[in-house]
Amino acid sequence: MSNQIFPCLWFDGISKEAADYYCSVFKNSKIVSENSMVVIFELNETKFMALNGGPQYKFSPANSYVITCDTQEEIDHYWEKLGDGGTYSKCGWLDDKFGVSWQIVPTILGELMSNPEKSQKVTEVFLQMTKFDIEKLINA
Repeated sequence: MSNQIFPCLWFDGISKEAADYYCSVFKNSKIVSENSMVVIFELNETKFMALNGGPQYKFSPANSYVITCDTQEEIDHYWEKLGDGGTYSKCGWLDDKFGVSWQIVPTILGELMSNPEKSQKVTEVFLQMTKFDIEKLINA
């Protein structure tokens, strides 16, 4: 498909290592193609490019990837796998061991936040969380 849009992740010589790591975290994933400069891979049918670009640029939370999760088990999986070797933050955010920022978010959060009777309490509860807890959000 022409004019396809997908993210390019800039690494310092470790694009294959990073692509292999991400493919190990996401069940529906694969390496599509690779050469010494670029690795194309897919995570849950989303295409990514990992570029061996050098040390000039670093990742920041200004660009993050959102993973919506239907269950607490899914949240726990991505939280533990992507957070291993990285840093955890508030409200479902983490930086993985390569510095890439992720938001691990329960799918139900949008529905809870759209409920005018619950949204304020839900907000108060999730602002206290690092990893989201679906049961606590529902009971807020």
